[in-house]
Amino acid sequence: MTAQITIEVVHIDECPNWAETAEDLRAVLSELGRADLAVVVRRVTTGNEALAAGFAGSPTILLDGDDPFPHGEPTGELACRVYLTEAGLRGRPSREQLRALMAERLAG
Repeated sequence: MTAQITIEVVHIDECPNWAETAEDLRAVLSELGRADLAVVVRRVTTGNEALAAGFAGSPTILLDGDDPFPHGEPTGELACRVYLTEAGLRGRPSREQLRALMAERLAG
C-alpha cells in the first residue's frame, strides 16, 4: 500500500519564502514519484488562526499536522521563521532537507 500523507505549508502574506517552499515540496514529491500527493497552502491572518493551525513561523511545514523541524513550537505570533540549513540560517528549508524528510516519511 502506498503511504498517504497530508502536507501543508502554513504562512503569512508578509513572508517571502512560503511560495518557494511549496514549490520545492512539489518538486521533491515529483522526484520521489509521489506527485499524486497534494501540498496544501494555508494562510493565517490572526494569532488565533496561527495557534489553531500549529503555526511556528512562516513558512511552517506540517506533515499529518506535525511540524518535523526542530524548534517548531506553535505560536500566535505572525512572524517569519528561520531554518538551520547546510548553508546556515535561511528563511526556508533547503530542497535537500525536504527531500530527505519526505523520503523518510514516505518510507515509514
